[in-house]
Amino acid sequence: MDRTVQSALERRQEILEVLCERRYDTVENLATEFGVGERTIRRDIEYLSLSYPIYTTQGKGGGIHVDQDYRLGKKYLTDKQSELLEELSKGLTGNELAVMQSILKTFKEPRRNQ
Repeated sequence: MDRTVQSALERRQEILEVLCERRYDTVENLATEFGVGERTIRRDIEYLSLSYPIYTTQGKGGGIHVDQDYRLGKKYLTDKQSELLEELSKGLTGNELAVMQSILKTFKEPRRNQ
């Protein structure tokens, strides 16, 4: 599918959407699909990885990956919200602790590779 995208911002948003749907792709495939060079895709991925849990791997089976727990459009806790809930959970036990842990697991944003 050849895509015609007006700006780098629009292209990056579409790349993010594609990666969140597929969970994995290659630089070569994205370059072909978006009608740009591989260097452009690499810069786009580098830019996106600053804000989203996207990472690359080298070698056989290598490519661009999105953290398996990340979902585009999903609402996540802020760092301060997560920290507060983690602090509050220290005083919980039993079922209350299990519920708090499930909230954190569901809504805590996956960490970006840095």
